[in-house]
Amino acid sequence: MILRAQESVLVVVDVQERLLPAIHESVSVVRHTGMLLKAAAALSVPVLVTEQYPRGLGPTVEAVRADLPPGTPVIEKITFGCTGEPAFNAAIQEVQRPQIVLCGTEAHVCVMQTALGLRQQGHEVYLVADAVSSRTPANHAAALERMRAAGVTIVTTEMVLFEWMERAGTPVFKVVSALVK
Repeated sequence: MILRAQESVLVVVDVQERLLPAIHESVSVVRHTGMLLKAAAALSVPVLVTEQYPRGLGPTVEAVRADLPPGTPVIEKITFGCTGEPAFNAAIQEVQRPQIVLCGTEAHVCVMQTALGLRQQGHEVYLVADAVSSRTPANHAAALERMRAAGVTIVTTEMVLFEWMERAGTPVFKVVSALVK
């Protein structure tokens, strides 16, 4: 399936202050998440953010918060998979978009359990491989392999951006394509 901006919602999972320093290639995760957020804003793609036990792990990192569209829901949770949190399920149902684009941390825990839960609910799930990570590369790789086997489509940030844009020569193309330069 081709990603369409008008059919997508971007979900940013647990990119939090006290967790991020332990994440392998965290700078890349934050950079690619920022690109996705800016493109989502330019293309009117709704965004949801989750925070795993923010009292312990802190809020979403400032670099990500700065790129959130105004009014973006930030959903606190204690379940690892976002689909275990009723507020998350209500927010997904409210946006009524079949394509869920996932990024965040940790790939093998909260991101994977969220992807599997969303697949179980019947959603098309797209995992942005360069915008997710874990504390170890082995956990990241195993999570991608397991999600792929469960029917999650593995994509990259640039794949998402260019599929969402659909064409060149538009005002939004200039804005979004500048993100990859």
